This record gives sequence, structure tokens and C-alpha cells, in this order.
Amino acid sequence: MSIEPLPPRAEDETIDIEDVAAAGDADARSEPIAVADDEDGLRLDRWFKRRWPGVAHGLLERLLRTGQVRVDGRRAKAGERLEVGQCVRVPPIVHASATDRPPRRSRPPDAGEAADLRARVLHRDGHIIVIDKPAGLAVQGGSKTDRHLDGMLDALAFDGDRPRLVHRLDKDTSGVLLLARSANAAALLTRAFRDGRVDKLYWAVVIGAPALQQGRIDQPLAKRFGVAGERVGADEAGLRAVTEYRVVERAGRRAAWLALHPLTGRTHQLRAHCAVLGTPILGDGKYGGAAAFLEGEGIGERLHLHARTLRFPHPGGGELQVTAPLPKHLRATFHFFGFSERLGRDMLDDVRGDQRVTNAGQTAPLRSSAARPPVRRSRRG
Repeated sequence: MSIEPLPPRAEDETIDIEDVAAAGDADARSEPIAVADDEDGLRLDRWFKRRWPGVAHGLLERLLRTGQVRVDGRRAKAGERLEVGQCVRVPPIVHASATDRPPRRSRPPDAGEAADLRARVLHRDGHIIVIDKPAGLAVQGGSKTDRHLDGMLDALAFDGDRPRLVHRLDKDTSGVLLLARSANAAALLTRAFRDGRVDKLYWAVVIGAPALQQGRIDQPLAKRFGVAGERVGADEAGLRAVTEYRVVERAGRRAAWLALHPLTGRTHQLRAHCAVLGTPILGDGKYGGAAAFLEGEGIGERLHLHARTLRFPHPGGGELQVTAPLPKHLRATFHFFGFSERLGRDMLDDVRGDQRVTNAGQTAPLRSSAARPPVRRSRRG
């Protein structure tokens, strides 16, 4: 692992189809599904098993052999490791064949939940919708999760189609979440995430304070499975993970407010990297244990990690920057420690380094600021 100080910043798809009759006309309408942050590094066959547990392995092998399942438009093998942002083409026959167990259904939102979700829209146009995801709402379902954003997206259809997910946030992380309103917009945005052309700024309150005022954490991470479930840990043989950070304010030695800029998108990267620093995120018992809480203070029961700002290429041209307000529990903690939100305004460039990290773990130059198109800002809070 290395923690380095930072300077003070002076396809057309060709498809071979054997099962057209089984898939029907819906096959032509199949859309790519983006690999999410928490699926990075999964084998392709395990990715299918996780999402469609009822699909037989033999069927999957046949779909792979005949080219009906593709990764980024090319043929793939069952053991191929997926990377976040890649697009997997899944033919409708997969959905039709997943009959080994009843389909997982989400509970539709009631009128109050739907109204609350619509009130959380930060930006909306003909291409995208950006929302302020609340902490505690899962983005997609699981074996024990029947309430999740993916099951509530009909409430955000407005006058168009049901929007599509293009990335994820952890269930307990609040803040900016981007949705696409068309298949074309989804493909463009997914490619932007994959190619490192999306800038993400997170705010976190941590226990203690880093020794350096700002720096870069370069610590590979690998997934581990245990009694407590899936988590990631420092592992030099794992996938490269890089995070830049800056201390915005300190509350003595008790706590600090950090601005975090991930250059890679590994599962639980920010939570694991903050723990590596010796400053676990407040309320993150999974990675910080008892040390992630302040006894007797009445704060820190929820994860204090917020996706503050997202800057990305807009499908209609130019760039858009969207900022989400602090959630109630983080605002209360800021008040408790006396942190001033104005110190963190418009600081995405302050934590941004001179390189990005590609999915292959290599570094590549970022686009110069002079070459950037004008940034439109959409902001609440």
C-alpha cells in the first residue's frame, strides 16, 4: 500500500442467434446491462447466477457458445472476469428460462414513497434524471430485499419510458445517483463510467484524522467471504484501488470531514480505504467495528458517507455537474462538530489529481481543463 501526499493544486454489435424462435421478437429489443460497482471482478457465470439464479448452467454455456451473450459487443467465456461499467448483453430467453425459483418481486412504492422519490429529483431533461438517493434505500434487490430503487423506477417515468440504472450506490450511502431515460443515453453514460470520464466527489465524516492534510491511497482490494458476509480487504494480489482525499475540517483528534475522490470504482472502496488510513467512516461498523462509533454522543448510528457531486459528459453534449444536499443525519453531525458546509463548496477540482486509473489498473492522463466543454451545474443544497 502507498499513501502519498498530493501537491496543493497550484459498436455495432454482431449477434449469432440460435434461439430466435424461443426468444421471439423481444430479442431485438434486448438491452445491455451494466456491471455494477459491487460486481467488479465477478466471473461472468457467477454474475449470471447472482442475477438469474434459475438459469441452468447448460443454457448459459449454449448462449455463450452461440454468441447470444456478449460483453461489450464481443464473445465471452463463462470464466471471464467482469469489470465495473462493462455492458453484458442478456437475451430475453434468459428471463423466460429462469423458472427454477419464483421471480423476486419488489414491493411497489405507495403514493407517499412515490411522491418522496419524485421530490428527490435534482435534475431532469430528455436524456437523464438525477436523484438524491436516501440512505437506507438499496439500489437493487437481493434475497432479503423487496424494497429497492430499481423496483420504484416507474414513479420516475414522468412523460417517458421507465428510466434505467447506469451505476450504483451502497444501500447506506446517500447522494447523487444518475439514471438514463433511453437505451442510447444508458450506453453513452455506461461507457463514460467505464472510461473514467465521470468525476465523483464524496463527503465523509471519519473517526480521528489522517496525518496528512491531503493525499492518495493506492491500496489493492480483494473480496472476502465470511460469517459477516461479503466485504473487501487490503490485498496486494487484489484489484488496484486508488482514492484521493483531502481533510476539509477537523474536530480536534476526535473526527474529521473528508472530501474523497475515487479514481477507481471497487466495491466498498471508500469505506475500506478510510479504514486503511486508520480513520473509519463514522457509523461504519462493517469496516471500523466499535471504533467507528462515538460512545454516548447520540450520533453516528448511520453511515456518514454521502455522494456529494457527480460531473459527467451529458448525452446531449457538454458536461453536467450535479450536487446533492446533505441528508438529515449528516447535517446534524456537521452541526454537532461545528463543520461549515461553505468550506466544501465547488471543491471537486481541489481533490482531483492529474491522472485517472483505468479498469486495467493502468494510469492515463486526464483531459486538460482547457479542453473541457463548459460545465452546467444543477444543484440543491
